[in-house]
Amino acid sequence: MSVPVSRPRLTRRGLLSAGGALALGALLGGCGGKDDEASSPAAGSGPWSFTDDRPEKVTRDATPKRVVAFTGVAAALVDFGLDAQLVGVFGETTRADGSKEPQAGDLDVAKVAVLGNVWGEFSIEKYAALNPDLLVTHMYDPGAFWYVPDESRDKILGLAPTVAIKTARVPMNRPIERYAELAASLGADLKAKKVTDAKARFEAAAESVRQAVKANPGIKVLAASGSPDLFYASNPKVSTDLMYFAELGVDIVVPTKLEQGDYFEALSWENAGKFPADLILLDNRATALQPADMAKKPTWAQLPAVKANQITPWDAVPRFSYAGAAPLLENLAKAIAAAKKVS
Repeated sequence: MSVPVSRPRLTRRGLLSAGGALALGALLGGCGGKDDEASSPAAGSGPWSFTDDRPEKVTRDATPKRVVAFTGVAAALVDFGLDAQLVGVFGETTRADGSKEPQAGDLDVAKVAVLGNVWGEFSIEKYAALNPDLLVTHMYDPGAFWYVPDESRDKILGLAPTVAIKTARVPMNRPIERYAELAASLGADLKAKKVTDAKARFEAAAESVRQAVKANPGIKVLAASGSPDLFYASNPKVSTDLMYFAELGVDIVVPTKLEQGDYFEALSWENAGKFPADLILLDNRATALQPADMAKKPTWAQLPAVKANQITPWDAVPRFSYAGAAPLLENLAKAIAAAKKVS
């Protein structure tokens, strides 16, 4: 899936810049029991509720007006039309030079408090000072809150109700739909031109992938990430974006010896060529090795796709909105259309 970092345990956390709680303790104030209803009507003067993907029915006396979210989640909500409701974010947001991280999308980072800019950072004091109505983040594994540090999880979750949206083992269009539902419940207008145009672009981009596969059949694709010691092959049966790509007809390598969580297979660099591929989707985040770094690995240079320069950047933690996902599909379609059979 995403970037391998230097950690002894190879888990989803280790691969994707790590994050999330692996267990959820007592349910928090503002979170009721399970419910079949997806969400309350759009923002109004009465009580608000939303049933997330645990599934838990999260309730408030009124529609939340002060929302704190993982940066990629906040950017997705912005794409769906939220703005003033977002008061704080956590997760990689800005770079050392002050520019935005790609996952921040169109979020105005100058208008939100950044509670933590790397994995493990989450200022409880800043969070409490924001007087939050709601915290929102991804859920890659059951009961896990993405980028909420384990050691301070209970304190953080005790300050406001929390919504978790499933972002693994379902195709990418599902979390996009769920974040759209959440945004609508918080007052976003999903019929706004900005949103409908983005959805149309997403649907057209998905069709372009289907057509690229039909026009250039037999292209084997490997989604991978590199660390100094290991080469990771990601599993399209778990990773939400890869699962969606496969549904569109893309022939993606399925690793055979999966690590805990089934997200990937960790290979020594000596075995980097275990899975023949014509096109490599390569984790493009700063925490993963990039082609210039990998050039020092002899086995990398010998991969047929590398020799043919058939490598394309991969956003291993996509932005779950139509606006965020459409460019990923467009780039994938172009890469498949241009690839030659080399494996």
